[in-house]
Amino acid sequence: MPLSPHPRGSVRSAAELNERIRGLWMRAGGRLSAEQRREYEQLVTEWAAAVREEVVEAA
Repeated sequence: MPLSPHPRGSVRSAAELNERIRGLWMRAGGRLSAEQRREYEQLVTEWAAAVREEVVEAA
């Protein structure tokens, strides 16, 4: 399922994204299809942005 981009400031939490990443890997059985790989890359990119945002908010 393709993810829509989130405007800055409305990024999902790193914890939520981490759960989605874990779920993707579990559903894929450890092997990602090309479509799943694209979803994974998008989730990881969004996760990294969420981590940065959470660090800035904590500072």
